[in-house]
Amino acid sequence: QVQLVESGGGLVQPGGSLRLSCTASGINISEYTMHWYRQGPEKQRELFANIFSDGVTYYLDSVKGRFTLSRDNAKNTMYLQMNDLKPEDTAVYYCNTVWRARDLWGKGTQVTVSS
Repeated sequence: QVQLVESGGGLVQPGGSLRLSCTASGINISEYTMHWYRQGPEKQRELFANIFSDGVTYYLDSVKGRFTLSRDNAKNTMYLQMNDLKPEDTAVYYCNTVWRARDLWGKGTQVTVSS
């Protein structure tokens, strides 16, 4: 079964850190461009980070310098290190890729930044 599973969300204070994981089964993530999306309360889902198959990463300006993508091919897992979290980072975080011409989504993990 091909699936993506996110984990690592939680409640954190402003300025804190979290590391999210996205573990894939049924596909080899090193062969795909992997994406992170997030959807905040009453907001549209937004793409904010990619890691391409060659390891190159892309970040939206709002997270650049605070978030870092990495990938462990042996564990078939992508990581999102989030530092200096802000209340506006509160959202459900999803990983995604395109597999056989269709979007493959995880169920998401909730990140709440609040004091």
